[in-house]
Amino acid sequence: MLYFWYSVMSKTLSVVVPVFNEASGLADFHHSLIKVLDGIGMDWEIIYCDDGSRDDTAKKIRDFREADRRVKLLKLSRNFGKELATTAGLHAAEGDAIITLDGDGQHPVELIPEFIKHWQAGHKVVVGVRKTNHREGFTKRFGSAVFYKLFNRFSGFRLKPGATDFRLIDRSVQQDFVRMTERNRITRGLIDWLGYKQDHIDFDAKARQSGNAGYSFNKLFQLALDSIVSMSLSPLRLAAYAGAIVLPVSVLLGLFMLVDAIFGDPAHLHATGSAYVMVMLLFLVGLLLVSQGIIGLYLSHIHSETQNRPLYVIDREQSAGIDEK
Repeated sequence: MLYFWYSVMSKTLSVVVPVFNEASGLADFHHSLIKVLDGIGMDWEIIYCDDGSRDDTAKKIRDFREADRRVKLLKLSRNFGKELATTAGLHAAEGDAIITLDGDGQHPVELIPEFIKHWQAGHKVVVGVRKTNHREGFTKRFGSAVFYKLFNRFSGFRLKPGATDFRLIDRSVQQDFVRMTERNRITRGLIDWLGYKQDHIDFDAKARQSGNAGYSFNKLFQLALDSIVSMSLSPLRLAAYAGAIVLPVSVLLGLFMLVDAIFGDPAHLHATGSAYVMVMLLFLVGLLLVSQGIIGLYLSHIHSETQNRPLYVIDREQSAGIDEK
């Protein structure tokens, strides 16, 4: 019994927080996070991943570290995007469990103890599922709906609608995640792909403490496309499916033209043979362009992967605490 209690108390927690231009609301978020972490009964660290912020975000995090050495700053050399900033934090985390959450205050830090309970019950991945979003506009709702529809339709597996980056993963999951090298990535999709046992915690997202949402509709759409191409070959099959449709359509169109020539325009369409040819030609050109666009997406991803560049670059002079053991 004493050994079990010691093993639970000796576990450590890493909290990974990607931030970008969050200086105005970061102090309130940090203080609320510290208050929760001090009550969980575990050793902990906070890794703020500054994704090339242009405001005083990094300075504020250094101030946090002056007050508490358990706070670390991982400063990226430029803006690489939230997915890679989160990846950098997951790579640097040293805890037995790792929680990722946004630094804008929308993810309720009060639920962290609940995540830990589910983890201690044996779930290696605990996912926060957003049920409502305070003051969420139509564009964001529509963009999120399109994202999940596209991803679930073409990616080959299902991402739970409302699933967020507010999640906990076990150290063993992190070790497998680190082995993934995709450049165009969606972190939550890669974690789900690993297939570890999951549990879900519903939450109502709070209002942002400051600033604007980082994901516009266009960014969500681009993220969905990149994720689908990265994790599925289904779009490549669309050209084959389209070809299977074009063949019978062209046969039917040829038969219709034959009937029209023999019986003298029974449908009274008054369409010439050249008009039929033009419609068919435009259809085939459109199909060809769509097919080339799909192939182009895959080629661009292949080009990105074969360049063998690092996923991100850490500005170690501006970072703090990352290399310390």
